[in-house]
Amino acid sequence: MSHAPRPTRPPGRRRLAALTAAGVVATLALAGCGGEEAGPRLDASAPVPDDVPAGTVLRIGDPTTQAALELSGLDDELPFDVEWANISGGPKTLEAFRADALDVGAVADIPPLFATWTGTDVKIVATRLTVDPLEHPTYELGVAPGVDVAETADLRGKKIAYSPGQAQGALVLKVLQEAGLAQDDVQLVEMASVDDVYVNALGSGQVDVAPLGQTLVPPFLAKYGAEGGTTIAPGTRDDYWHLYVPTETLEDADKAAALKKYTEVWAEAVAWVDEHPDEFAQGYYVEKEGLAPEDATALVTALGTYEVPPTWDEVVTEHQATADLLASEQGHEPLDVASLYDRRYEPAAEAAPSGEQSEKAAS
Repeated sequence: MSHAPRPTRPPGRRRLAALTAAGVVATLALAGCGGEEAGPRLDASAPVPDDVPAGTVLRIGDPTTQAALELSGLDDELPFDVEWANISGGPKTLEAFRADALDVGAVADIPPLFATWTGTDVKIVATRLTVDPLEHPTYELGVAPGVDVAETADLRGKKIAYSPGQAQGALVLKVLQEAGLAQDDVQLVEMASVDDVYVNALGSGQVDVAPLGQTLVPPFLAKYGAEGGTTIAPGTRDDYWHLYVPTETLEDADKAAALKKYTEVWAEAVAWVDEHPDEFAQGYYVEKEGLAPEDATALVTALGTYEVPPTWDEVVTEHQATADLLASEQGHEPLDVASLYDRRYEPAAEAAPSGEQSEKAAS
């Protein structure tokens, strides 16, 4: 699918090429040691400045948004320089934060909780939700060949892949809670959800059930569907997605100002993707991720559409319930989730454009 030529970028606004995941933390950490001067200190109670000084840089790990901004041309609206890092997922993002190699990350709702529980001070500055989340889950429960699980009540006695510090682990606990099951009613098999580990664990019989992100569902079914591998819906909400940052990012007035603009343009990018699903599927999932066109289209359809909520009240309430569940089931200290949200950035939702504005951004 073609789109209109993008406008020429203003002079001096080069975007640095995304770094590969291998060695990205070390590379960015070394780059950060080159003497980049911090901006004036900004108190947590002070308003975020509107003006972004020339030369301000944000180091961002969010490949999906990077693609959306480049495909739409919205990256030209960023009045600062970006160092894009090919980093995604909670563990890699937290590692980069701790190495002072990243200013902004994009994750589900669990990583900010675990960052806090493990001693890294972070704040959430933007959030998005899925429209009709139960109809368009972020994860499906993969069921190994030969295992009889047709609904979540059938999980009793099954071996379930479980990653305590990731969104997939929290999803398992939520599914069990919704099904009226306790951890003792199943066998939780701890393993990190990286790459296709869960797919291979299902195929080898190491586990009976595993939460699979939508990108992993087609390859799992292609590889094991003929042998009886299936998936079922989790039946619980799993769609919250956030931009979060180390607190140090917000204490730098220049970066805080740049972040304010980024959250606004990010909201526009969320709207643009929803209005251009075919173009995004081709430009990101096919050309960058290597999916077959039909799989890319199916994935975008499965994920549904997103919205940036006008207020975070409901998000905070739901996030608190998740934190309380993890504290109870995993032995963490109680956590006041509201303290993780920097509500100075909440008005960014108002920047999400109408269809006419979004079309203009792509022209």
